[in-house]
Amino acid sequence: MSAFRRPLIAGNWKMNGLREDGLALASDLARRLRDGQETPFDLLVCPPFTLIAEVGSALSNSGVLLGAQDCHAKTKGAHTGDVSAGMLADLGCKFVIVGHSERRTDHGETDADVKAKAEAAQAAGLTAIVCIGETEAERDAGQTLHVTGGQLAASLPRGAGAANTVIAYEPVWAIGTGRTPTLEEAQEIHALIRAELFGRLGPKEAECLRILYGGSMKPDNAAAFLALPDVDGGLVGGASLIADDFWAIARSCL
Repeated sequence: MSAFRRPLIAGNWKMNGLREDGLALASDLARRLRDGQETPFDLLVCPPFTLIAEVGSALSNSGVLLGAQDCHAKTKGAHTGDVSAGMLADLGCKFVIVGHSERRTDHGETDADVKAKAEAAQAAGLTAIVCIGETEAERDAGQTLHVTGGQLAASLPRGAGAANTVIAYEPVWAIGTGRTPTLEEAQEIHALIRAELFGRLGPKEAECLRILYGGSMKPDNAAAFLALPDVDGGLVGGASLIADDFWAIARSCL
């Protein structure tokens, strides 16, 4: 972590949580942040669409930030089952995840789709968390740096900067598997992303823009990843559904 980039610990609840459990988790996190001393990190939760409004109420005035897991690229229209970025902002969201590997794989989203969604998010006043990462086959073929660099170049929205964009590197082969890259591998890729941002955004924005690590981050490995120079937080999946684990990851920033 850099001293001048405030860590962001983001919880992606994915398709998990009915009303009772979701509200209990949100209320628990809200209490912990309210009761704690001033914290040197931002804490974000991204529940499923069904829970955003009520989770937002549970988090009110706690300091825990609210986000969503996806948005449509259009502002409105005949898009059954989709949700616009403006609708999310209307519910109090500050962030939205775009381009998660599960969206790219399960829904066939392309880099162009991700870029369009990120631009829609920014137009609605949201910060876009743009996800990039390689599959196991691409990793085994030695294509990690090529794939992640290409995804970044094609997914980065116009007008991107530290105030409206976060990059999340998520090695697809590590998500939910318990496998993780070595610390050296993680730093190498994050440094590559930072270097690409320097070329595209200039030194000021690139130095300030946060890059998260996502891929089986847990309480027992969070501190090591968060200590890397170019890792500025985590995009946390399964561990974000357990208050003790998610809070322990966040506290690793101390």
